[in-house]
Amino acid sequence: MSSEFNLIYQHIAPLAGSRGDVVLGIGDDGAVVQPQQGKQVVVALDTLVEGRHFFVGQDAADIAYKSLAVNLSDLAAMGATPKWALLSLALPQSCATSTWFERFMTGWSDLAQQVDVALIGGDTTYSDTLTVSVTLMGEVKVGQAITRSGAQVGDDIWLSGSVGDAGLALTKLLAEQQLHAAIEQRLHRPTARVALGQALVGMATSAIDISDGLLADLGHLLKASQVGAVLRIEAMPFSVAVSEWVEQSGWEKPLTSGDDYELLFSASSQYRSQIQLLALALGLEISCIGKIAAQDQGLIITKEGKEQAIPSRKGFDHFASADIMKTS
Repeated sequence: MSSEFNLIYQHIAPLAGSRGDVVLGIGDDGAVVQPQQGKQVVVALDTLVEGRHFFVGQDAADIAYKSLAVNLSDLAAMGATPKWALLSLALPQSCATSTWFERFMTGWSDLAQQVDVALIGGDTTYSDTLTVSVTLMGEVKVGQAITRSGAQVGDDIWLSGSVGDAGLALTKLLAEQQLHAAIEQRLHRPTARVALGQALVGMATSAIDISDGLLADLGHLLKASQVGAVLRIEAMPFSVAVSEWVEQSGWEKPLTSGDDYELLFSASSQYRSQIQLLALALGLEISCIGKIAAQDQGLIITKEGKEQAIPSRKGFDHFASADIMKTS
């Protein structure tokens, strides 16, 4: 087992990455960064706990990748450009080894290099349970951050990618059933829609990323914007595997299972063609799944024109005994 400082300086610092706006990075009591003039700093933090957010004994590279990806997704939902990260690790002795750290930093670097994020500091400590906390900072032009509170009655509701894949993967893994590698990848290494979020600045009236479940996260957006919504099940983007799951188990699970890290956003119908062109430019499916309605209508879900019952469980709840495992 290596010492704390050997692990930091031998395995974390060399792969921390660099940016011109990092004045002082790893190695001091604090980091110093230089935001651009005319920009505001957007900050997000997520904590992942072994056995709650990822499997016990899961590959360290996957854990690291996902710990950064879920924060990137938060910044994407606000239209921000990610730049600087802080990493906190609470480690059992079994993880405080050079081999584990090498795997962890490989996974971190795989994603950090793609999005040009510099690791500028953090903390390591002992714990009986492996816990990873990441604070991610980025920039957006002053006054242009996309929030949850701007949706307007009549706006279209859009969803990137597809939903339900991560939930299907978790269901099969917990049941010890085989699943396609691409579906499992959606669970362990989600794709944060960073480019999409940045492109939506000025078009999206509100946005949120899908972490706890589409219905749960839509509920947060509707509450913040003080509006209602009408969703169409037939417009939902499901993969082939999830479509088969829907046929077997109904549409409720893919919309409440979470961990998809897609962007759910609203926009005026005047931007419909621009959003469709944006989807082509990014090579990403972006589906119009409903409309923003008046607040007194609440949430209405239809399938082929027929109103559906709203599930009582809309998404993952960290404090619900039934939700024994979430993968981020």
